[in-house]
Amino acid sequence: MSIDTRPEAPAVSPAIRRRGAVARRRKSWGNPLAGLGSLVWLVIVVVPLYTLISSSLMHQDEALNGDPLAFPTHPTFDNYNTVLHSGFSTMLVNTAIVAASTVAIVLLLSVPVAYVAVRTRSRLSSLAFRTFLLGVAIPAQAVIVPLYLLIGKMGLYDTLPAIILPTAAFAMPVAVLVLSGTMRDVSEEMYEAMSLDGATPLRMLWQLAVPMSKGGISTVAIYTALQAWNGFLFPLILTQSEENRVLTLGLFNFMTQFGVNIPAVLAAIVLSVVPIFAVYLVARKALVNGLMGVGGK
Repeated sequence: MSIDTRPEAPAVSPAIRRRGAVARRRKSWGNPLAGLGSLVWLVIVVVPLYTLISSSLMHQDEALNGDPLAFPTHPTFDNYNTVLHSGFSTMLVNTAIVAASTVAIVLLLSVPVAYVAVRTRSRLSSLAFRTFLLGVAIPAQAVIVPLYLLIGKMGLYDTLPAIILPTAAFAMPVAVLVLSGTMRDVSEEMYEAMSLDGATPLRMLWQLAVPMSKGGISTVAIYTALQAWNGFLFPLILTQSEENRVLTLGLFNFMTQFGVNIPAVLAAIVLSVVPIFAVYLVARKALVNGLMGVGGK
């Protein structure tokens, strides 16, 4: 006959049992305060979007005199038809060219600069990195007059490059800051392993630093695209012709001497938001990872 020699389980006090039950109830119910805060934030985000879309389906009289939160009594797509036949496609193409070109320039220049800032310990690279960081503190409004004169001297006034180049220049400091932080997450052992295999610095950049920094690169690309897509100051000051007009300036087409075509303006906003919002939906995970500083993981 075998004898059970296992020690008896210690007795659990009633207080510990009550605490365990409370913890299980909290786990099952979740965090009500966080849920309430999420609901409030959802309302804050959804209500303006609903108002934007519903008002774009209204007639002008209903938009001016009706309830902005009410659904249109007679929905119409005439406002979208008005926008699409008012040169919207040209403005959309110009904005897409500006955004894509700006992103390409920023990535092409900021990736090598960030790599040099991370991998080089010389005073020159440190000075260059600090110079880029200084650009974060300089607003575009402070240099718009000398920038206007410079663009005129270069013969670029009233052209798309007049918008692209300054937009890329002002996006570079933030891009270098984000990418340098991302590339520092790449372990030193991986660089040393490739160096022992005879890899050149250029090869380490494109085969190690860039693949391991996809999150940061996606963050920079989306941030730069948003800046270029929503830019207003540079297109306003540095262009004037209809063929070089972008979406932000195109909203002025629906303003007259006697008022504003509110539903048409809102319809134009809806149409201009859709492309950049689609880009955000595709790359939102990489954007969040890059902003959290784990893009290189």
